[in-house]
Amino acid sequence: MDASVLSDDSDYDIVSPETSFADLRHGTTGVIIEPPPLQSAQETFNVCQISAEDCMAFACRSLGISGPTSQTRTKRIYVDGIFDGLNVRDALQLRQIKLSFPSVWLVVGVFSQDTCDLFGTPAVMPEVERCEVLRHCRWVDEVLADAPCTLDTSFVLEHKIDYLAVEEGATVDPAYDKRRLKGYDEMKRNGIVMLTRRISGVVALPRPPRTPEMQVPDLTAHVDMYGVGY
Repeated sequence: MDASVLSDDSDYDIVSPETSFADLRHGTTGVIIEPPPLQSAQETFNVCQISAEDCMAFACRSLGISGPTSQTRTKRIYVDGIFDGLNVRDALQLRQIKLSFPSVWLVVGVFSQDTCDLFGTPAVMPEVERCEVLRHCRWVDEVLADAPCTLDTSFVLEHKIDYLAVEEGATVDPAYDKRRLKGYDEMKRNGIVMLTRRISGVVALPRPPRTPEMQVPDLTAHVDMYGVGY
């Protein structure tokens, strides 16, 4: 066989430096296919099956802008959190954000262990695991580790964020960390805070205490020479 046939790349699309993967993926409005929720889930969670049109209408009302049909450019929307064990509340909020415009690039900021400790809610899962789980969520396009606890304009400009997503009622919740709220308040003054519906039906499980053993686990106790556990 002619070696030139094997090296011929004429059938492949080459991504030029001027083209981003975000443009390729979100250049046109597409339909996101998802499995239908169980009947029991529909009866339990209030936002389990809201349509994309409902998500768009709610987001636009919270921003005070016209309908999403006039918004043709892909929107970069940011949301932050601990995400300690991706749960149904997280997933349902991420879904709402992803469907809030015809084309959304969803950026998720994950707080570091130190930031979680600062909030008084230490994470059980290491930051690297929390980021990796989010990377496999169908709604997430980009994950930022070591997210700042207090957002500011420079962070928004650096990451080209169009909107910040916050669950409705969160910014008036006295349980929210004041440092986090300070950043949200600045974003609200800039007019870029987009609300998502508050999610009901989620059972809040008690968080286990974080012991020194949990903070520094022995990851080599049962690992062979190939790095495989046994």
